[in-house]
Amino acid sequence: MSLFKKLLPALAALAVFIAAPAMAAEITDVTGRRIELELPAKRVLLGEARQIHVAAALRGEHVFDTIVGWRDDLIKKDPDSYAAYRERFPAIADLPLFGYIPSGDFSLEAAIALKPDVLTLNLEAQQAVEESGFIEKAAAAGIAVVFLDFRVDPAKNSVKSVEILGALFGAKERAKEFIAWRGAQIALVTDRLAAAGAIKRPKVFIERSPGITGETACCRTFGPANFGEMVEKAGGHNIGSDVTTTNFVDLNPEQLVVADPEHVIVTGSNWAAESDINQFVNVGRGAEPAAARERLAALMQRPGFTTLKAVKEGRVHAVWHQFYGAPYEFVPIQQFAKWFHPELFADIDPDRTFREFHETFLPIAYRPGYFVSLRQGGE
Repeated sequence: MSLFKKLLPALAALAVFIAAPAMAAEITDVTGRRIELELPAKRVLLGEARQIHVAAALRGEHVFDTIVGWRDDLIKKDPDSYAAYRERFPAIADLPLFGYIPSGDFSLEAAIALKPDVLTLNLEAQQAVEESGFIEKAAAAGIAVVFLDFRVDPAKNSVKSVEILGALFGAKERAKEFIAWRGAQIALVTDRLAAAGAIKRPKVFIERSPGITGETACCRTFGPANFGEMVEKAGGHNIGSDVTTTNFVDLNPEQLVVADPEHVIVTGSNWAAESDINQFVNVGRGAEPAAARERLAALMQRPGFTTLKAVKEGRVHAVWHQFYGAPYEFVPIQQFAKWFHPELFADIDPDRTFREFHETFLPIAYRPGYFVSLRQGGE
């Protein structure tokens, strides 16, 4: 191999991070709004800090070079990821924090003082932002507002949102690589299912964040988007899609008993900063499997659950909740496929996939803990 060929990967990686001169450009966000601004942006304010899961994949070691502030959600809702990034980039402890605009906790005055070029917001904030006149006020201060979406309709908007972040961070080629890698990992499952033909799809109930608050005892689930879509792509049948076309729906225990799913999956995370009852399943980066399994077993003692086929036969699982807000869904799709069709996907290793993703794209080290099952192996 020639010296030039040996140097090609290093030169390509270096090219990703060479700052390109900012040029006036127009981008279209996920709402269809056309926004004029200079690209790449020199100063970025993340209206949701969990967008760092994408930004870091695009900018690697340079991810915080142009971020001047972010929302406080990563610290509150995903503290294990925050700790990983703070360990790698200690200076982020000093990044200004902002609240959520629809809750009235966002200070536009404080944002203006940071002189950002652009503020990225989630699609679910659109109505509150538009009704309050926030976009016009921000524009008057020279701040462009751009909407992204990895949650409301990820099938439609995830790729577009990655492309937008690629433009904002001057990492368009890296965004293409990310999109292609993600698509290939999903295709490992969907292509094999398509080739398998008329395969039996087990009924699946996936419960949204049980045990985080006493206000919701049971049983909030997902419709046909987001985790509901992941279940379907993995070869399962999401029972929530039978009763709603919206993002979420609350089933009562009687409906759950009648549906009698063959698999139960709950979403969990480290919600210690937000939970009022601390009964959630803590799965995520570096989570302790034994403790998570204990919490998961306790949740299955709620009314209605003990009679379910899935619980009786041990097909009960937990998945990291934060997968629902980042285009990392290739990991749960692979894991769900192994749970639903263990023989067909015996060679697929979601843990290895996510580790490889970290090593290829992210500036932080991988630590397992994103899934747990009541029965070892999960089948």
